[in-house]
This record gives sequence, structure tokens and C-alpha cells, in this order.
Amino acid sequence: MTTSVSVRVRITATVALLVLAGLVLAGAVVYTIESRRLEQQIASSVDQEFAEFGKLQSDGVNPDTGRPFASAEEMVRLFFERNVPDDDEYLVGWWDGAVNGKSPGRLPLSRAELNAVIGPLVADNGTATVDSPDGRLQVDTQSVRQGDQTGALVVITNLDRVRSGLRDTMRTYAIVAALVLLVVTAVAFWVSGRLLSPLRTLRETAEDITETDLSQRLPVTGNDDITALTRTFNGMLDRLEAAFVGQRQFLDDAGHELKTPLTVLRGHLELLDSDNPADVAETRLLLLDEIDRMSRLVGDLILLAKSDRPDFLRLRQVDLDGLTNDLVAKARGLGDRDWVVDEVAEAKVVADEQRLTQAVLQLADNAVKHTRAGDTIAIGSVATPTQVRIWVRDTGPGVPPEDRELVFERFGRSAVPPGDEGFGLGLSIVGAIVRAHGGTVAVEDADPPGARFVVTLSRVRKMEDEWPAS
Repeated sequence: MTTSVSVRVRITATVALLVLAGLVLAGAVVYTIESRRLEQQIASSVDQEFAEFGKLQSDGVNPDTGRPFASAEEMVRLFFERNVPDDDEYLVGWWDGAVNGKSPGRLPLSRAELNAVIGPLVADNGTATVDSPDGRLQVDTQSVRQGDQTGALVVITNLDRVRSGLRDTMRTYAIVAALVLLVVTAVAFWVSGRLLSPLRTLRETAEDITETDLSQRLPVTGNDDITALTRTFNGMLDRLEAAFVGQRQFLDDAGHELKTPLTVLRGHLELLDSDNPADVAETRLLLLDEIDRMSRLVGDLILLAKSDRPDFLRLRQVDLDGLTNDLVAKARGLGDRDWVVDEVAEAKVVADEQRLTQAVLQLADNAVKHTRAGDTIAIGSVATPTQVRIWVRDTGPGVPPEDRELVFERFGRSAVPPGDEGFGLGLSIVGAIVRAHGGTVAVEDADPPGARFVVTLSRVRKMEDEWPAS
């Protein structure tokens, strides 16, 4: 069974590892730099002792007596008298083939051990390191010959004592680094919890959402990426809720509208006298008429459902002046009205010419239903650098302000004129076509009095970026 690790723990662990790596790297750099500094300090101290000893050798005169040194022993003993070694140093004198003098203080090695180490180094002024009860020792030699005697000054440095300060410093650094690591880890755990709390809320909200309740929303606070994600999630829920509500309403309305013709069909079939040819013929005509109405309704519903698909439109450059004139010519066959061209725009727009024609002719058919013979119906278009407007104007009774949004909803209807057997889907189809073009449709008062339906489309839409060319 796989055990999942929370994002909060993974973030905290990652931060802790990065901080630990940084602290270890910083400690290693500090230790390396300080070690090299101590090595240089030891070398400088030894060089200083040898330089002072070399000055006595080069002068060759005992400053106390004013006479030349009689032997190497005299020179080494005088150096011991004039120099005090550091706390981590020992000065040893070598002559007559053995250790015969030293500065004050206890040596960490016996005379025999010192003879064994120093003897091989005197000939070539060598350096060696040895272990002792007091720690690691560095032995440096500087030979001298005076008269017939050969001697040497030996500087012994206790390396462990020199590095004790560095060890104490690194021990303190390790303690401080551990405390810093703990503090940073705790802060990272707390901060990651604060940052991830919207995600936990998002998960809990998603768990509470059901197919019947999409009303849950996330609280929006702050102004960061998590807040942007929260807004995006809420927007997605808004769209889903609107889609589900619209779908349920669509199905309810469609079921209600289909129920009436189905009831009519059933009623006539139940009352049909199959032995009466006249009754059969009359019922047949009634049923065919109801089937035609149902076919129109189903066709309209299918069209509305397809309006959300990306292949609903076939976009191309459309000449607005030619389209406007064609619309007027086609609309004349809808009814005996005074058809007028208000204005024609000489411009191009990216649109699906067939769908746009369908929408405007639907507006014209709606205008015919709400006017009488001889009334005026006008079609016009106008263009600006950013948009085009196509309208259908009539001199009918108009649309009351409270119904101007209702008429574009599915099965939404305002005042129904006598003889209108529509389903209230015509203007909703217009709205769907216009929305698919990225435009808007609205109804407003006309002058002279009547209704004016206006379709507004943008001219800045790029055909090749939005839809495949046809």
C-alpha cells in the first residue's frame, strides 16, 4: 500500500534540505578558510623564529660579549635567552648529535623520542609531524654551523592546540546552525500551511459539490497566485452552475413544449374511429400538422444545442453592403410589408454569412408577426473602425422594457400576436448565433415608434486565429 506524503510535508522537507545543504556548505567554506589561515599563521610564526635565529647566524657576533660565537651551542642558548615561545610552541636546541637544550616548559615527547624525530631532519632543514600525548606536533628545523660544531634550532608547534579555537568555533557554529535549521523548518511548515490552506479549502469545497448543488464558492483573499487560482476555480463553478441550470431549464422547457403536441397526438389517436374514412382523413391531417410543429421544435432545439460547438460557424470575410441588400431582398418574401433600407455600410466583417443571414431574417420574420400589412420594416447597417451594427426596425407595438431580456431566452415570449404558433425559440436562436460570433443583440425603441433589434459584431476578430478557414 502506497503512503502519500502531503504537499505541505514535501515543501517543508525540501526547504529543510536546502537550508541544511546551505549551512553545511557555509560551514565547510568557513572551516577551509580558517584552516588555511591557521596554516599560514603557523608558517609565519616559524619563519619569524628562524628569521631571528638567522640574523644571529649572519652577524656571527655575540651581542653580549662583542666577540664571535665560539660554537653553535652558544648561539642556540643565546637565542633561548632572548626569545619567549608562544603558548603553542616549544623551542629545542640540537648540537653534538642530540637534543641538549630547550626553552622553559614541559616537552610533550621524551628526549629519546625527540632525537629520533629531529635527527633525520637536521641535515636538510626538514619538517615532520608526529603524534604525542598532547596532540599532533609539527617539527621544523633550522641548522647552523659555527666553528667545528653543527647545531640546529628546532621549533615544535602543537597543531591541536592551535586548532582548538577553530574547533570551538565550528562547534558553536554547528549548534547555531541546528537551531537555525529547526526555526526555518518550523517557519516553512507554518508558512506552507498558510499558503496551501486555500488548496485545502478548494479540495473540501470540491468534495461538497454534488450534481444537484453547485452553489459552493471559495473565499477570495489576498493578491497572489493562489488567489488567482481561487478566482479561476470560482469562475469555473459559476460557468458550470450556469451551464447545469441552463441545461435543466432547457430540458424542462423542452419537455413542457413537447408534452402538448404529444398529448394532442395521443388524444386524437385514442378518439380515432378507424371505421370512419372521413374521421381517419381528418385525424391524419391534424397529426401531420402536429408532427410538423414537433419537427420544427426539435430542429430549433438541435440548432441551439449546436451553437456551443466550435464548428457551428464557418467564418470568412463578408461584404456588409452586399449582405444588407441581400437581406432586404430575401426578407420581402416574408410578408406584405413596406420594406425599407435605412442605411448600408461599405465595410467588411469576419462572420458566417449564412448564420448571420439566418439571424437577421429571423428578426425580420419576428417583425412581420408583430406588424400588419402596409407597416414599415427597415433593415440597415453601419460600421465603425472597431464594430459593425445590423438592425431590423419595425413600426409595430414595440417590446415593453421589462420583456426586452426575456424575449431572447429559450421559450421566452412577450405579447403573442393572434395566429402565432411559434415556440418562443426564434429570438433565442438569434441570440445564440450572435453570441457565437462574439457579438451582442438587443432591442430598443425605434423612431418612428416601434421596435429596433440591433446586432453588434466586432471587426477586430481574426478569422484564422478563431476558426478554421472554409
